[in-house]
Amino acid sequence: MLRIERSQRSQRIRSVALAFSLMVCTAMHATAATYVVTVAGLGGEPDYDQRFTGNAKDLDKIFKDAGSSAHSYALYGDAATAESLKKTLATIAQQATATDDFVLILIGHGSFDGTEYKFNLVGPDLTAAEIAALCDRIPARRQLIVDTTSSSGGAAAAFERSGRAIIAATKSGTEKNATVFARYWVESLQDPAADVDKNGAVTAMEAFTYATKKTSAFYDSQKRLATEHAVFNDIGHGEPVREAGNGQGQLLSTLTLVRYGGTQSVANDPAKQVLIAKKEELEQRIDTLKYGKAAMDPSEYRQKLTAALLELARVQAELDK
Repeated sequence: MLRIERSQRSQRIRSVALAFSLMVCTAMHATAATYVVTVAGLGGEPDYDQRFTGNAKDLDKIFKDAGSSAHSYALYGDAATAESLKKTLATIAQQATATDDFVLILIGHGSFDGTEYKFNLVGPDLTAAEIAALCDRIPARRQLIVDTTSSSGGAAAAFERSGRAIIAATKSGTEKNATVFARYWVESLQDPAADVDKNGAVTAMEAFTYATKKTSAFYDSQKRLATEHAVFNDIGHGEPVREAGNGQGQLLSTLTLVRYGGTQSVANDPAKQVLIAKKEELEQRIDTLKYGKAAMDPSEYRQKLTAALLELARVQAELDK
């Protein structure tokens, strides 16, 4: 009987200690900072350059509107170079602490030769291993890399590390077509519908689920076979997965990306909602044109593409106000 009482007392002490530890961690993260770096890589064509830059600007605004605890950096256009990214990550490595969160979002094109993944930048590209090494120097224990590029699944193994969650727009390096996942990743942080549990915040897991469903719906609407299948890994080892389970998804579910406040006021603004819907419609129109380019007269293709790009630029300018 005495042994049982001692055992029960020990269990109660451990439970109290665990609860206290969780309270401390929660309190620490309530005051911790989040460092976010968004990079829009080399588009290669005007429509891709415009789209990638627009996505990066949107994300930068979202995170800057999120509050003083968010430190957002965006690299696009001529600033999207390997040297600029190295300097930005070096700055964060000096400023961030172990209790802060770090998020790196890669937008653009990627390539995979069967062995090595590269993120396409202005000038020299960076490999997944080089990017991972730069992130390793950042002391933040909780990290997230969101690679929305083509062939991004080929980077997953190099990015893996304990405490680092990885999201890739493609399940492997062999899915090499341009992706649409980035578009819906941005939208997930603007649309309150992504907040499934209605707690006033969107986690990385909620954003992934939202963007994945929207991406699938896009291919269904185009009556095309999907050429991208987003995956994630947040346990630091093993193969990426498409759904939470067996330990996968726990870190993503605790990484809050945005808390509704300024961001929600934008999403709930009817005028902004119309512009966001218009932007998505234009991006889909551009995708449709590109898929049907081979069957179109070249002059007609250029005319329609130019008109759509000009309208997209106008809508983006309105959203940036």
